[in-house]
Amino acid sequence: MDRYVCVHGHFYQPPRENPWLEAVELQDSAYPYHDWNERITAECYAPNATSRILDPAGRIIRLVNNYSRISFNFGPTLLAWMEKNAPDSYAAILEADR
Repeated sequence: MDRYVCVHGHFYQPPRENPWLEAVELQDSAYPYHDWNERITAECYAPNATSRILDPAGRIIRLVNNYSRISFNFGPTLLAWMEKNAPDSYAAILEADR
């Protein structure tokens, strides 16, 4: 009997822009990053777009876009932020969805 696993990722960040400034203000709790969108992108979203596959000696043998291997959706506020502020990650996510 074949067995399968389906992994679904729902990626969402609430709107963080100050509505009066139309910009994300400094969020001290996200240090050393400017804000939580930036920190989570650097620590989670971007690394999943270029995950390292290592050989037994710890050398990188290939990079895998994890998003191309799972079911996923991104919230519109996060994608709009990524399009402007993390274009490489944004492009990798769009590519995985094709």
